[in-house]
Amino acid sequence: MFGQAYSQNLKSVNTKNMKQVEEKEHYTFPLSDKVTRQKVTFKNRYGITLTGDLYLPKIQSRQTLAAIAISGPFGAVKEQSSGLYANIMAERGFVSLAFDPSYTGESGGEPRNIASPDINTEDFSAAVDFLGLQKNVDRNKIGIIGICGWAGFSLNAAAVDKRIKAVATTSMYDMSRVMAHGYYDKLTTEERTKMLEQMGEQRWKDAEKGKTSPGPRNLPEKLEGNEPQFVKEYFDYYRTPRGFHPRSLNSNSGWTTTNALSFMNTPLLTYIKEIAPRPLLLIAGEKAHSRYFSEDAYKSAEGQKELMIIPNAVHVDLYDKVDVIPFDKLTAFFNQHLNGEKENKTAKLMENPSVKTNVSAK
Repeated sequence: MFGQAYSQNLKSVNTKNMKQVEEKEHYTFPLSDKVTRQKVTFKNRYGITLTGDLYLPKIQSRQTLAAIAISGPFGAVKEQSSGLYANIMAERGFVSLAFDPSYTGESGGEPRNIASPDINTEDFSAAVDFLGLQKNVDRNKIGIIGICGWAGFSLNAAAVDKRIKAVATTSMYDMSRVMAHGYYDKLTTEERTKMLEQMGEQRWKDAEKGKTSPGPRNLPEKLEGNEPQFVKEYFDYYRTPRGFHPRSLNSNSGWTTTNALSFMNTPLLTYIKEIAPRPLLLIAGEKAHSRYFSEDAYKSAEGQKELMIIPNAVHVDLYDKVDVIPFDKLTAFFNQHLNGEKENKTAKLMENPSVKTNVSAK
């Protein structure tokens, strides 16, 4: 993400400023008194052990429940945004699993701090495996939510894994597109070639050392004032008590130097049309720098698809601002497509009737 497209080579984070949020089991949100949370582990198809938090509603009205797997943002951990989503969706009656992707957080995989268009797509399917084995889950009623960079992985997973019955994304990033073509597709062929040449040379250095080199920090220790607005917004989440977490690489470090390699020629959304006829909900902020990813994905998708633009919201507002994230809409979407409940048209407008929604269905 911004680690590849924008970075600064700065000294290590001064974690003294973050002592108040560096507790062993620190979460950036309070646990609802209506749900329980338990740590779980499961393996993906590559044998990597993933760690997640399973959120269960205390009051269960059905023998088996619909379930949702959630991950993201790119470079975050389950104690941040994905956990908050899982916490609230469990309040609303869903078995919800927030998990750390391979090579990050508490999940396994070496080296650390790398991402993969293939393996991270598989991580979602592994989460579906896990949920489908739970006695209180109806394996025919499993959906997924992808946040930020993991939105692209969730769409790729839904296209290939037909067990996923519905998929929703918020503040979507298409990581392969932004890494291969830059923001707003402004990367020239010459610039792309130079990047690939540099990563090729870096591979020689890594091979000589026998280990992968860490890349530059994603975010600075403090802002200078001349950063792009979206970097300031990321800083406001990851580098302040609002969203800081000691295991989040966005809060403390960055991706490896060659992390972008496999994304450069592996487009994540090649088969987005194959999500149909299963439903797709894309949610983006009106003022988000990433809005175009959701809009273009909406244009490429087929079948039951919906694009919701949240007025005045920026990218990170959909990470943790519960008064901005349209949880009523997410609840109605998954109730309709997992539980078979008819969508309440009044609830669809939520508290904010000015929410812009574009709907297309075949």
